[in-house]
Amino acid sequence: MSVTNENSVSAKPDSITDEFDAQMTRLASLLYSFTSYDGITSLSIPGLYIARYSNIESDFIKTFYSPSLGIVAQGAKSITIGHETYPFCRSQMMMHPVALPVALKVTNASKAEPLLTVRLDLDPQKIAELVLKIFPHGLPPVSGRKSGYVVNADEAIINAVIRLMECLQKPGDAELFGPLIIEEILIRLLRSPIGIHVAEMGFADSGVHHVADAIDWLRKNYSQQVKVAELADLTHMSISSFYEHFKAVTSITPMQYQKALRLQEARRLMLSRQMDATTACRMVGYVSGSQFSRDYSGFFGASPGRDIAQLRKSSRV
Repeated sequence: MSVTNENSVSAKPDSITDEFDAQMTRLASLLYSFTSYDGITSLSIPGLYIARYSNIESDFIKTFYSPSLGIVAQGAKSITIGHETYPFCRSQMMMHPVALPVALKVTNASKAEPLLTVRLDLDPQKIAELVLKIFPHGLPPVSGRKSGYVVNADEAIINAVIRLMECLQKPGDAELFGPLIIEEILIRLLRSPIGIHVAEMGFADSGVHHVADAIDWLRKNYSQQVKVAELADLTHMSISSFYEHFKAVTSITPMQYQKALRLQEARRLMLSRQMDATTACRMVGYVSGSQFSRDYSGFFGASPGRDIAQLRKSSRV
């Protein structure tokens, strides 16, 4: 059973001015101009993506998010991570401090006004370079860590994202001005109400950074058998402290995280390499084919064969 995050805001913020409303409309127009179909569009600026969906779907879209900042320019959606559900809508933004398996659901969209979102991957190394300027005396105590943070969009950040999108309209501008505008967005994000949680990504001794190290190992070695004690040792934390931090930052356990990685990779292998389910399940580390089939059906809502057939049919359409 999912629990809706109490700090999420699902209605249009009362503080939106006419000028800010016009900015959001401008951003939505720009995003729409770069998309010719529903789904995810990657842009020429590395780590920048647009999502467009024209229908409200009853099914969840299962995928992985890198550490990122997402902004809804039009429509609304919800993101479920573990047992936490975060609804967010137009003029709101959401930040994930680590790579996460997520389930997306479109909650407000139509062909006339599709859901339009922009997502920017966050580079922990770049944040580490900037964080000392914003927090020269170190981070204040951090409490209440979560897998995601939803807040009303910062007007200055929206303005910067609009300028970043406009760079893509002029040859050469993305290469020259894109990195500068992204740095501005990161600085403004670090100075925002959720800035301290962003800053933790850049501090080597922070709990978030330790969890990110464990996630990086899991993503590279998802097919291997691993114990929580080994991950704790990798991050130089006690077993209890590591488990507590991992669960707080990801909303799931390390073993659930590894399972999500395995199932997503198996799906990719079957879809892109025409691999059969038996071979794919072995490739990602499963010993039992029946266990793989049960886990796959529970995660994606259909058996491997049926799920891949549906995906191929959808891609042809």
